[in-house]
Amino acid sequence: MSAVLKEATIHIRPMNEADIAKIMEIERCAYEFPWTETIFMDCLRVGYCCWVLERNDELVAYAVMSVVVGESHLLNICVNPDYQSQGLGRQLVCHMLDVAVEHDANMTFLEVRPSNFAAIKLYLDLGFDEVGIRRNYYPAKLGREDALILARTAVSHEQQSL
Repeated sequence: MSAVLKEATIHIRPMNEADIAKIMEIERCAYEFPWTETIFMDCLRVGYCCWVLERNDELVAYAVMSVVVGESHLLNICVNPDYQSQGLGRQLVCHMLDVAVEHDANMTFLEVRPSNFAAIKLYLDLGFDEVGIRRNYYPAKLGREDALILARTAVSHEQQSL
């Protein structure tokens, strides 16, 4: 008897308030200094672009982005640590880049910890370039950590492939 592997079903949809409890579970597992529930609720309330990625109907990743005056800022991108290195972060970032284009953004920015090598590789692979540093931006166990500022022209990932 041979085993049949079922391919995972991936669905990306807008975040809603009912997602916050699961998001907070993931946030606490993924980050030493997580966002609060209030921050996520405020992002939804003010109309930021908030999306979740479900794998086989389980919420496993999310992203929050603001779009103002032609610029988008990816504020939080997180994949449950149990599901990292499976391409889900790439799918979600590509989706957010498409959302930025739909909102007429011409540049997308984000900050990332210099110690987050996997995320930096992903962003560079997706066409982001380092454009600056924010000194002492992130809280860290022993004080503060800088943030690398990355940016790219906001073309959809499909347009970039052409």
